[in-house]
Amino acid sequence: MKLENLNPDNYEAELILKSQKLKNLFSDSTMPELEIFSSEKSHYRMRTEFRVWHEGEDLYFYMFDKENQKNIRTDQFLPASLLINQMMISLMNEIRPNHKLRHKLFQVDFLSTLSGEILVTLLYHRQLNTEWIDEARKLKEKLSLNFHVNIIGRARKQQIALDQEFVIEQLNIAGKMLTYKQVENSFTQPNAKVAIKMLEWAQEITKKSKGDLLELYCGNGNFSIALAPHFGKVLATELAKPSVEAAQYNITINNIKNLQIIRMSAEDFSDAMAEKREYTRLKGIDLKSYDCQTVLVDPPRAGLEVNALAFVQKYQFIIYISCNPYTLLENLNILSKTHIVRRFAMFDQFPYTDHVECGLYLEKIQ
Repeated sequence: MKLENLNPDNYEAELILKSQKLKNLFSDSTMPELEIFSSEKSHYRMRTEFRVWHEGEDLYFYMFDKENQKNIRTDQFLPASLLINQMMISLMNEIRPNHKLRHKLFQVDFLSTLSGEILVTLLYHRQLNTEWIDEARKLKEKLSLNFHVNIIGRARKQQIALDQEFVIEQLNIAGKMLTYKQVENSFTQPNAKVAIKMLEWAQEITKKSKGDLLELYCGNGNFSIALAPHFGKVLATELAKPSVEAAQYNITINNIKNLQIIRMSAEDFSDAMAEKREYTRLKGIDLKSYDCQTVLVDPPRAGLEVNALAFVQKYQFIIYISCNPYTLLENLNILSKTHIVRRFAMFDQFPYTDHVECGLYLEKIQ
């Protein structure tokens, strides 16, 4: 992201240009009309990180400008949520004169929510001791006068969470409030208001679905929980332990009765469904009792590998959420042999950058 490009007055023009580039990229494929979901022009990022610069008695956040090879002081940051911007000022005012908190501090990570909670992670090039813990607790006490805040300290092979290492987010999805536990250092959608639009889009395309839903790479249950009411049952897989634990919490807090999370990779699950191997993690789960006609995938930037592609091609409907349109196009070249694209969406998760989030809804060719 180039800081000089952060001009809200240019947002609409940049969105049009970005959407046109996406259309051009898929011009050789048979695609429906692109649905475009815009972002807020400013204060849209719920999480961000800043390096910390020490200059005599001064201390401040900075970002590195790769193009000009220089540090840029960043006291406020237009893309970050208002809550993060407010915390940036208050946090730095408290840490700057405090030697025990600022000593060898090199980075601060923020995770904020629309519901008003914020998590602050302080990263150090030194081991943290009881003195640091005492000062960090005093810091939290002061900040808590104005913020719903929790603090984590990190150093090499060390993590200290003063109280908790997560925030609780609440999202209004099509008039229903859903609650999500979001864990520090685990993946969450960075642009919460666009994430709401993604979930509502997925709900809209599945409102008349039949059978059950399978989701691979489910994270903290973001999509599974929102889509569960539209299916008989939902079976979801995720490998990362913190995400699985958060998903189990989210299932309970949202009172979802028809969703089962399995901790395993998408590749291993594919092998299990093909009966290539048996897995102890699947004991007690009757896979044959599921009538999964729809599969949802939200893979990493590398997209789906060959075996996973072959696996999802077996399903009547595919919902493909992608953070990389180039690998999505590569995957679509294979998926289009068995499926036709019924819906094509662009979600502007990352304004003022070339990055774009896409959504496809595919139906098997009869």
